[in-house]
Amino acid sequence: MDSRISARSLSHALGGWRTREPTYEALADGIRLLCLDNRLAPRTSLPAERELAGVLGLSRSTVAAAYRSLRDTGHIHSVRGSGSITLPLLRRDPGITSDVHRDDIDLQQASPAAWPGLAGLIAETVVDAPTIVARTGYDIVGRHELRLRVAEQYAARGLATSPDEILITTGAQSAIHLLARALITRGDRVLVETPTYPHAAEALRQAGGRLTAVPVTVREGWDIERAAQVSQRTLPVAAYLMPDFHNPTGRSMSAAERDALARGAERAGTTLILDETTADLDIDRGPLARGFDRIDPSLVIRIGSLGKTVWGGLRVGWIRAAPGLIRRLVALRSAQDLGTPELEQVVAAAVLDRFGDVVAQRRHMLREGRDVIIAALRERLPRFTVPQPRGGVSLWIEMDAPLSAALVMDARHRGLLLTSGPRFSVDGGHDRYLRVPFTAAPETLIRAADILVESWSTVSRAAPPTLLREEAMV
Repeated sequence: MDSRISARSLSHALGGWRTREPTYEALADGIRLLCLDNRLAPRTSLPAERELAGVLGLSRSTVAAAYRSLRDTGHIHSVRGSGSITLPLLRRDPGITSDVHRDDIDLQQASPAAWPGLAGLIAETVVDAPTIVARTGYDIVGRHELRLRVAEQYAARGLATSPDEILITTGAQSAIHLLARALITRGDRVLVETPTYPHAAEALRQAGGRLTAVPVTVREGWDIERAAQVSQRTLPVAAYLMPDFHNPTGRSMSAAERDALARGAERAGTTLILDETTADLDIDRGPLARGFDRIDPSLVIRIGSLGKTVWGGLRVGWIRAAPGLIRRLVALRSAQDLGTPELEQVVAAAVLDRFGDVVAQRRHMLREGRDVIIAALRERLPRFTVPQPRGGVSLWIEMDAPLSAALVMDARHRGLLLTSGPRFSVDGGHDRYLRVPFTAAPETLIRAADILVESWSTVSRAAPPTLLREEAMV
């Protein structure tokens, strides 16, 4: 069934779209970006021209011109009397739009290339194919040897864990969806960070959760006072948090922040879903206690995966939770999938036997990329605030004007694919921010910095002068 977005909801999603002249093209670019980010799903009905014009305070002719521009670039299709709907990406004309090309620099996924030793491990694993295929292949709990390896990883961190507390999933996103279905019913309050991993927010909303956001910033970390107020007032059923090398800010919680959030969750009876998919990507922070181990263990669920550390194509993740919840998740899972592929599980177990080597290589690779892109951007865009995260996969850059969407669209036309700040927002905003991953090769990141400089020159010149003056006064 096709979906529909109201004029008010579209206005909220567009955020600060008035970034250049002519106005109709700025509006069209704002809608294009929503389509590219999948914030507007294919076959979504857009508001009527008159309705959207009224909400945005524009003339109907301006909205009509924006829709015409979107039709010309293949982003929407309009039928007289039936309105306009968004089109799937594959329907668009690559000669008109700047969809992904072979030589584009794609920094949308924030995922490094495969760990160099992975191909050899896969080759070794295939030799044992007769043993692997002797199994049924429908194991929705996960191979015992892999669950044991994961449990040993937790034990090495000081969290005694048994295989009965581990469920192997098809990546972290599958784990988030499964937990959302198990823990959330329609109308339940769910505490999340903002900015946050957008696909997690989508999964929680799809389960019926009403998201309440707690800000996290590069400079100040988590707004603990706001979190306490939210917990006390709304008693959230669950909270989704990324304590280590948070996506997208790269920030890690201090011990005090972990303790405060844990105490608040225990008082409110909130189940903490801790996304630790980037927790092992330490560049130069050093060891830090993972925390959340002094409260009722039934309130703490941990998610891990090999996507960021080893390879995005190795779709193996896991959930660590109390055995009772694991059994409940197993009962629910068969409606979603029938188990993680056997071959991938065997490869994952072999990877975990060499995990120290994996982490060491990743640390070196990420440090090199981080330092190169920071140096290039700080030198050439001195008015941007470019942080130096101690780990993780990306920079959360603060620009000196709220032009994130416009910058992303212009960079895309030049062959650099990025994700704008508002994509990571839960309740709107972050138009001044841009996520720039440092997972590519250094020479690629230098090219990306060159494109960003060119794009910023174009976008800032085209921005309304009042916007730039106002931001200069902040």
